[in-house]
Amino acid sequence: MNHTENLTRYIANFVDELVCSGLTQVVISPGSRSTPLAILFSEHEKIKKYVLIDERSAAYFALGIAKETNKAVAIVCTSGTAAANYFPAIVEAYYARIPLVVLTADRPHELRGIGANQTINQMNMYGDFVKEFHEMAPPESTKQMLRYVRGRAARAVREAEHGNPGPVHLNFPFREPLLPDLSLENLWGENNGSCYNFAYEGTKRLDQNQLKSLYAKIADKQRGLIVCGSQFNQELGEQITLLSSRLKVPILADPLSQLRSGTHEKATIISTYDALFKSEQLRNQLKPDYIIRFGAMPLSKTFLFFLQEHEDVLQIVVEDYEDMREPTNHSSEFVFANGSSFCKELAYLSEHVQSTSDWLSKWQQMEEIASITLSQTNNEKLTEGEAVRELMNVIPYKSRVFVGNSMPIRDVDTFFFPTDKEIIVHANRGVSGIDGTVSSALGVAASTNQPVTLVIGDLSFYHDLNSLLAAKHYQLTITILLINNNGGGIFSFLPQSKEEKHFEALFGTPLDISFEKAISMYEGNYELVHTKQTLKESLASAYKKGGLSVIEVQTDRNENVVWHRELWEKLEQRLLNNE
Repeated sequence: MNHTENLTRYIANFVDELVCSGLTQVVISPGSRSTPLAILFSEHEKIKKYVLIDERSAAYFALGIAKETNKAVAIVCTSGTAAANYFPAIVEAYYARIPLVVLTADRPHELRGIGANQTINQMNMYGDFVKEFHEMAPPESTKQMLRYVRGRAARAVREAEHGNPGPVHLNFPFREPLLPDLSLENLWGENNGSCYNFAYEGTKRLDQNQLKSLYAKIADKQRGLIVCGSQFNQELGEQITLLSSRLKVPILADPLSQLRSGTHEKATIISTYDALFKSEQLRNQLKPDYIIRFGAMPLSKTFLFFLQEHEDVLQIVVEDYEDMREPTNHSSEFVFANGSSFCKELAYLSEHVQSTSDWLSKWQQMEEIASITLSQTNNEKLTEGEAVRELMNVIPYKSRVFVGNSMPIRDVDTFFFPTDKEIIVHANRGVSGIDGTVSSALGVAASTNQPVTLVIGDLSFYHDLNSLLAAKHYQLTITILLINNNGGGIFSFLPQSKEEKHFEALFGTPLDISFEKAISMYEGNYELVHTKQTLKESLASAYKKGGLSVIEVQTDRNENVVWHRELWEKLEQRLLNNE
């Protein structure tokens, strides 16, 4: 066989095996060296493809698709700095446990290390931020090599999705000519309807002796807490609320826990704990006997203070698969088992718990006081917190919300109260950067028929502004609530704000630009609102019309700090006085 046929059959079998293994979507960035992958992905009828010019945006876009679908997504780029531009999204995917199959084209071995154009060292270029790296063999189409390439494809998807999900990197060295021959007979090879090296995986569970031993440590304790951080298991809500009702303990639910909304019971869910823990006096009063945590560490910094102040408390961390996510470095007990099954089995042992403690009712009373206080308003002028609160009031049922980092995610934490609306909340909290937020939200929008709302600050929006081309090109529907305080609002809450001489230049970083013109360039709808009523009307209109809609709320950073602190002080006084 000639070079072109070897190349074509090799890559065609690889792509077909990815499809057989369940991969259905790919995000491609244009380039010459990646031609074989790009064309054969595009030719396969069972692959949905997106073409995004900017590799950084493309990788974050794929990450958003994978978040929404809980399935691996492939990304394809050419050699050189194109592959380097994937790096931020790969780091985020690794720590957020998002499955990506990263496919980078490369120069052949004889062109490496000799100064050939657009050639860099791509061996293990993502280091420890991928679950697996493999340098693919040069294309051949012998029976043995087609088995090899199919095996690698199946393994890549399986490794990306199974256990703790994450990115997998395959590097392809291609010699010229690069154009595949789509006229070949039996282009996709023969998999006979069966995937290569198909794998079955069971549910991890504790045995009865382990379960009883763990239960004995908490059975006689009255003041327990269940904590749920960021996690994606939509089935966990029913089981974790059952467990809390049996143990008669509250659930501190992070906004990314997927527990604050949905049809499950919410009587034991505490959504306002971040605001409660801003009071050192309350943190001392609420010391628990034990904590059982599911998912990642909650984003609340005051919860971290709470843990640090009570390091002698028994902590039990539940992970579906082995990993160590315990940033306090406290001595903890780890349960590596399926979270839903663990809840169900522990709830069974707890069925006859007889608790005389008023522990749970005390938390429920504080939740009620906090919810009322945080919902009160004094005027029609919009603040950042009130913008988020009004959004959560009017957002449609069965929505997706993507939240930017810094202040937006913290305001969502404060003002997202329990609801039956079935709202799924996404955010890039693996490493909590501001890059790629718009791209990831657009990836979610490309993967669901439900309304998608992005809540984002002006710096994060600017940082990823070019990603709006995907919304225009693929006619995606997304509503963006842009909270513009002309700079980095989060820094106004931090000690850096006291460094007046250099604060604005180094931390405040005002942009002083008009976003309306940029939105117009991408053919989106833009509206600037000033009051709560116009915000609600604009949001309702955006959800009806579809397409790209950006609703901007302009605020003052200094006023925002004062507003938040006054609200927290008012809440603390009401809680301490039991009002």
